[in-house]
Amino acid sequence: MTTAQVQDARYSWGGDEHIFVELAEDMSLQANFRAMAITKLLREQRPDGVLEICPANASYQVRFDPDVIEPRALLAQLQDLEKQVGDAHELTLPTRVLEIPVLYRDPWTTETLMRFRDRHQDPEATDIEYAARINGFADADEFIAAHSRSPWFTSMVGFVAGLPFMFQMVPRERQLVVPKYLRPRTDTPKQTVGYGGCFACIYSVRGAGGYQMFGITPAPIYDPTQKLPDFSDFMVFFRPADIVKFTPIDRERYDAHLAEVEAGTFRIRTRPVDFSLQPFLDDPDGYNARLLEVLRAD
Repeated sequence: MTTAQVQDARYSWGGDEHIFVELAEDMSLQANFRAMAITKLLREQRPDGVLEICPANASYQVRFDPDVIEPRALLAQLQDLEKQVGDAHELTLPTRVLEIPVLYRDPWTTETLMRFRDRHQDPEATDIEYAARINGFADADEFIAAHSRSPWFTSMVGFVAGLPFMFQMVPRERQLVVPKYLRPRTDTPKQTVGYGGCFACIYSVRGAGGYQMFGITPAPIYDPTQKLPDFSDFMVFFRPADIVKFTPIDRERYDAHLAEVEAGTFRIRTRPVDFSLQPFLDDPDGYNARLLEVLRAD
């Protein structure tokens, strides 16, 4: 895989309490990994006065108390962290690899998308049929195979509570690219697997949305009650840097998982893993295969 050229970060003030740091103008796994690495070091050092650290796809933002830490001193520290991290190729992040079951072309997102065809680029096709066509696949089955074959890197969590943005771990020439709706919908089922630009997502709650809808997962990813076993530590399941494997399932398996959710016994299959950028860039497919072996291990 071609290594993207490292750009100098752009630092911007946001009023009196924020610094916004743009690491690259376009999304790449390398840019996102640098954001992860820098914010990880900042969390470990956590200077007095730093209130919030928010990594994003190719940037990050820091909220601070200017009465506790001098803004220029914080800026200098962030610039020093940028130099320490460099291109981040030699760094390793401890993270998780996890499996998300997906019922592609489910009846609920299909019913929803058909109500909003006047807002879509192709009113005569479903979202996944449109995505397959513009990405050069023969049919939706081929597209689903490409969508679920390689794992996805969680680049950030946000927009609504617990919603993960995920970037597929494949060379750029194999990236799936699908535009958002021409105009947003006013409805999206909870736990819809969506797609916009080069990002997959899972809608954590029901609401408006503009991403293409490909299917639905029975796996809850947001539980404000924290009653389900996957949420004993926090109400949001996903964390930045989580590595996700989408696994196609049929309606029978979906219903079985949903029964487990209702019984309070469902768990997302998760394994700890260390992710290193350079070995992935050297051999993306081989590295992905080893990650998925970890997921399958008992």
